[in-house]
Amino acid sequence: MTESTTVLVIGGGATGVGVARDLALRDVDVTLVEADGLGSGTSGRSHGLLHSGARYAESDPEGARECRAESTVLRDIAGDCVRDTRGLFVQLADDDPEYFEEKRAACHDVGIDTEEIDAETAREAVPDLSAETERAMWVDDAVIYPSRLVAATAADAAEAGASVHTHSPVEDATVRDGGVERVTVGGSLDETVEPTYVVNAGGPWAGQIADVFDIDVGMAPSRGVMVSVDYDGPHPVLNRCRDPDDGDILVPHEGETVLGTTSVPVSNPDDYEQADWEIERSIEECAEMLPAVADADVVREWWGVRPLYAPDEADEDRRGISRGFFL
Repeated sequence: MTESTTVLVIGGGATGVGVARDLALRDVDVTLVEADGLGSGTSGRSHGLLHSGARYAESDPEGARECRAESTVLRDIAGDCVRDTRGLFVQLADDDPEYFEEKRAACHDVGIDTEEIDAETAREAVPDLSAETERAMWVDDAVIYPSRLVAATAADAAEAGASVHTHSPVEDATVRDGGVERVTVGGSLDETVEPTYVVNAGGPWAGQIADVFDIDVGMAPSRGVMVSVDYDGPHPVLNRCRDPDDGDILVPHEGETVLGTTSVPVSNPDDYEQADWEIERSIEECAEMLPAVADADVVREWWGVRPLYAPDEADEDRRGISRGFFL
């Protein structure tokens, strides 16, 4: 069978379902196809941190502004998927105090609110915080539930008229004179789709999807581990106030805390090493901020792959690549 649509969205993560919802609400005929289940890629394998933008303020100001703006939008339209915990950037004794000042100034420059507090006040907010804490800075980080967000967004897109198809991988495409004539979709849909426009929202698989259309998209994906430990002490999102490195974020979830993460380049988002050293290093580094997690039972660990676009990337661990969107 053949199906015509104005826009074909490929990818059922947060970006794909968000695009489909936005288009459907504008009365655009849209079809979304996902090779697996909704949110089964990067979206569903994150640590659940809704960034205020502070993490990127000095290294990627434009990305930080986008984080701040989109965080506000998500709290407004998807409040049931967000838990407002706030976040602390924590400076320990071995951390460069100049970095703290640069971070705070950069946040101010991009419109991110901060509040500096001394070590005593920080430990009142987080009783288990390290005795090595020098000072901290409040920001508007939060916890987000990605699977809930993706499912709710997809349901709203469908209610607005979008066709959403899971377990429906793109298998082939016919491209002529710079335009897409038809796309062969297998799996559950098993149809040929004739779109006017195609949106590639495949995350770390965007390069492989682009290959089907004879387009070169320079992806530079990197893997990162998340370690969930049995710790229910109250705390906001904790960020180590230093240059981004392994094990510098702790995200509170009900009865557990998620520690992360690492950044290791991968060439294939479907086939990559999952190394024990990443788990060990994440626990060790996060315990410098919150010592109680060092001896906490590990509930589970998982890896996600970041969909980084960088055709000329030379960064060793890919931490310097923008998390922004590209058209």
